[in-house]
Amino acid sequence: MHNLDTTTDGRPDAAEPPDEARHDDDPGRRELMALHAERTAIEQRLARAEQERLYLADPAAAAAAQAAEETLLADLDRVMTRIRAAEYRSQPGARTW
Repeated sequence: MHNLDTTTDGRPDAAEPPDEARHDDDPGRRELMALHAERTAIEQRLARAEQERLYLADPAAAAAAQAAEETLLADLDRVMTRIRAAEYRSQPGARTW
């Protein structure tokens, strides 16, 4: 992914403040960024649980990994629903429910 705020020599463009500085005062943006960070953490834990389920030799440990995987999938679904709602709310003219 390219940073459109950098010049061709890789240095940040002085005319534009960094993304963080432009959106620090927007609570909706902060909420969305926090949700994406939570999603990333869950996806990493989910990938590990999947690998454990697939490759652990101990059946009890593999069953525990499968249970963890199921819980993490439910958590991921919950976070993704919240992300979609936050993205919708950020659109101009979005209805409030």
